[in-house]
Amino acid sequence: MFDYALLDALAAVIRHGSFDRAASELNVTPSAVSQRVKLLEERIGSVLVKRGQPCVATPSGALLCRHTERVRLLEAQLTGHMPMTPGGMPADAWPALRVAVNDDSVGSWFVDAASEFCIERQVLLDIVIDDQDHTAQRIRDGSVQGAVTTQAEPVQGCRSTRLGTMRYVAVCAPAFFAQYFGNGVNRESWRQAPCVVFNAKDALQTRFMRRVTRAAVDPPVHWVPHVGGFVRACVMGLGWGMCPTRMIAAQLATGELVEILPGRRLDVDLYWQSWRLSVGLLDEFGVALRKRAADFLD
Repeated sequence: MFDYALLDALAAVIRHGSFDRAASELNVTPSAVSQRVKLLEERIGSVLVKRGQPCVATPSGALLCRHTERVRLLEAQLTGHMPMTPGGMPADAWPALRVAVNDDSVGSWFVDAASEFCIERQVLLDIVIDDQDHTAQRIRDGSVQGAVTTQAEPVQGCRSTRLGTMRYVAVCAPAFFAQYFGNGVNRESWRQAPCVVFNAKDALQTRFMRRVTRAAVDPPVHWVPHVGGFVRACVMGLGWGMCPTRMIAAQLATGELVEILPGRRLDVDLYWQSWRLSVGLLDEFGVALRKRAADFLD
């Protein structure tokens, strides 16, 4: 039998990427968390955590984290089926779904698609933001229960279902276009025009430039790791960027933003990945998400 106090300590470390933050969640000292993880490693006979900034799970640690999260979901689901007084579950008994989602999806469609299910079923969302090309790693290391990802191939132990396509276009302010692309949209103008990049994992701008120029282009870069700030930076003329069409429809309609190459787009297919082993609440969330995503994605 597993000692779930030890498993909870391991899961908290992986969930937060830190012994200190795990200790805060569990209301114990970092030393106590470290001792619990060490004791679990001794009992399992394997290293479970790669210490670092952040701490990440080893393959054995990821398996234990996924098991622990499943148990937490099953316990929460059981609580939800127990006889209740009028008004539903107590707030501290609401189950939580921890999912990895890219920032553009959170800012454009994911919250709308997930809200109805969470309200009706009294489910708490715990959203972990990461680039869509990297969210699958979050489910692989056991730190989330599901992920919106560009990876079509299922992570080991998971199932993958297509959600739809996010369509990105290269946009900028009209004055920016006149300054940098007024004499033509070519390799040299791309090289001179500053672009806005979300973070080091954001490769959309680079992919688009390579697609339209057939060359590696290295323009000046503004780093803006906030979806609202990213769009605002484009509107204000700081640079150009790849934005989801649904997110910037209003700015395109008013002329605050213009497409640099009308008709040229970058389509990103999105998939929902979650554990293959059936956990009712997680499966039901996935079904609801897929149905609602069809209203927002192409």
